[in-house]
Amino acid sequence: MRLDCLESHFLNVELFRWAQPRRSDTLATNCGFLHRICRMAGKLADVAKQAGVSEATVSRVLNGKPGISDATRAAVLTALDVIGYERPTHLRVRRARMVGLVVPELQNPIFPALAEVVAGALAQRGFNAVLCTRTGSMSEAEYVDMLLERQVSGMIFAGGQYAEADAPHDHYRRLLQLRLPVVLVNAAAAHLDFPRVSTDDAVAMEQAYAHLAYLGHERIGLILGPQDHVPSARKLAAFELAATGVDGSPHPEELIERTRFSLEGGHAAGNRLIARGVTAVICASDPLALGVIRAARRTGLSVPSDLSVIGYDDSAFMSCTDPPLTTVRQPIEAIGRAAVELLTGQIEGSVVSADELFFEPEIVARGSTANAPVTA
Repeated sequence: MRLDCLESHFLNVELFRWAQPRRSDTLATNCGFLHRICRMAGKLADVAKQAGVSEATVSRVLNGKPGISDATRAAVLTALDVIGYERPTHLRVRRARMVGLVVPELQNPIFPALAEVVAGALAQRGFNAVLCTRTGSMSEAEYVDMLLERQVSGMIFAGGQYAEADAPHDHYRRLLQLRLPVVLVNAAAAHLDFPRVSTDDAVAMEQAYAHLAYLGHERIGLILGPQDHVPSARKLAAFELAATGVDGSPHPEELIERTRFSLEGGHAAGNRLIARGVTAVICASDPLALGVIRAARRTGLSVPSDLSVIGYDDSAFMSCTDPPLTTVRQPIEAIGRAAVELLTGQIEGSVVSADELFFEPEIVARGSTANAPVTA
């Protein structure tokens, strides 16, 4: 077997010496050595192709040579992991006992509540949570890069771009390729095959609609998130099913509004629904519901005498609003702990199914809903 075939693959002496047998080895051992070298040569080519670099660059990275950018070095090491090759001993990094928790914001009280549960459950298992919010200048993808650089053991995402069908998902695909332990909280785009824990949106809509129907409401409005928001799509499907008339007639489309998840978005959508004569509104979040209440008051309506309003989440202080908000409570404690359990299971090497786990919500009736107003 010719050794010159090896020179095009092992372009520095150190790597060759690392693989070279001792002089005392037998001829059979040396033949085995040459066989291993050729196999390693093929591996270099595989890694180079996966990383999109030359074999010489792969060799320099594996031997810790200078002059390689951080991005290129990361690409080569990622390629090793993706293909399934074991890193050389000096390039193995013991992952920190940290877990990234990525949320969109902290203004909506539901996300701090979830973060508290997740951080506490992680601490009980010896992990520290690294909280990342998208309210600053960093994007979700940039947070993923940062967390990977810190060698986190895994990541939990809540309310992220995975729930937006039209949003960029390249950073999630990268995590799938790296096989890093990841858990998503609530519904995600169908192609993102991560373990998920979710509130059952169908049950939530059934409970909210049944509550208003029991109070005699017929013109019930619905306020959801953007068109590509997967949890909103689930809520819409369940709402339409619950609202279908006894004669099979569909719910009027004019009573369904979409907006951004904020108090201001709820205010604007609420104004439109009030103008169309609704007597009740179901909202996809508590801030949206508070926006509807503000819109009602500014148009001279009383809540709940003239308009009943239901939120979604039962986030902090919703029992202290005026009037106290009727809302669908997400089981945040159970969801947060289940997310941590699924994540730590992956970290410890257990086989964790990517099937979605559904947790049942409950309607919490307070002062923002009442009997439908009597029309003359």
